[in-house]
Amino acid sequence: MRRHRTAAGILLAVGALFTGGLVHAGAANATTAPGPSAAAHTPSAAEQHKARTFWTAERMRGATPLDLLLTRKAADKELKAPRSSGRSTTVAPTPALASFPQAGAPWTGGGAVVATSGRVFFTFQGRTASCTGNAVTSQNASTVITAGHCVKYQGSWHTNWVFVPAYDNGNAPYGQWTAAKTLTTPQWEASEDINYDVGAAVVAPLNGATLTSVVGAQGIQFNGGYNKPMYAFGFPAASPYDGTKLIHCSGNSSKDFLFSQDHSLACNMTGGSSGGPWFTGFTEATGTGLQVSVNSFGYTFLPNRMFGPYFGDVVKALYDKAQVS
Repeated sequence: MRRHRTAAGILLAVGALFTGGLVHAGAANATTAPGPSAAAHTPSAAEQHKARTFWTAERMRGATPLDLLLTRKAADKELKAPRSSGRSTTVAPTPALASFPQAGAPWTGGGAVVATSGRVFFTFQGRTASCTGNAVTSQNASTVITAGHCVKYQGSWHTNWVFVPAYDNGNAPYGQWTAAKTLTTPQWEASEDINYDVGAAVVAPLNGATLTSVVGAQGIQFNGGYNKPMYAFGFPAASPYDGTKLIHCSGNSSKDFLFSQDHSLACNMTGGSSGGPWFTGFTEATGTGLQVSVNSFGYTFLPNRMFGPYFGDVVKALYDKAQVS
């Protein structure tokens, strides 16, 4: 049987070669059949209750971007790398989202995106951490799309998971929405294959209402092609950002010419923006578009690009499972 080498293996090897390399991973392959059903985790009633009371304004302000936590762990790992015969041993760093020097800017246009996008908060290995997510149209009116590493990483599902739409410096103008279920692609669940770094959450009703009945929803598109004008949004919280503002980048996207099937876009968003939505057909006047990707990864040796997974059949299967959960 011929063994398939995953993109994750290729990129981590590149990371070792360039002493930094990959900085976080993700992309769904549009040409690959969905295969196994999306993986899911259902917190217990007690866990959901804890999440509802866990996130104070102070804890939200103090949450570290997940990507920054991973970068710190990678640095520790490299410092502890063994040395022998006068030669240093390079340890491939743990994936994490990098800082990109192309300019992004606070979103001041208003419209639906202000309410549908928000910060995601959770506990990762005992530490408070953050990402970004976006509410999409769905049968259950309760589905949030984010990155796979924002729901599960290093073999464990994140806990105390909440979505805070329109997050505003510790304030939650539309409330905190607790995950009743988190999901990811089977490829990410099985081996954290960077080509499938997409996640979803189904949030519980709040005060008797469903998420999108309160904040609205963005459309979502699958197998939509490449090389299109794109808008990317997120709540970057690593320097030079502080997680208090919705940031956006826009421009013509391209296809990753290196190792993945991903979209590529010039952008400077940093850690904490992982999972933020990419839109095609975005209208600034209304703040609406069709979501076709999420902020996912970058290469340290290609520091002026951000990458997001292609929403193909695998991601559609994930979305279909989430929207009926």
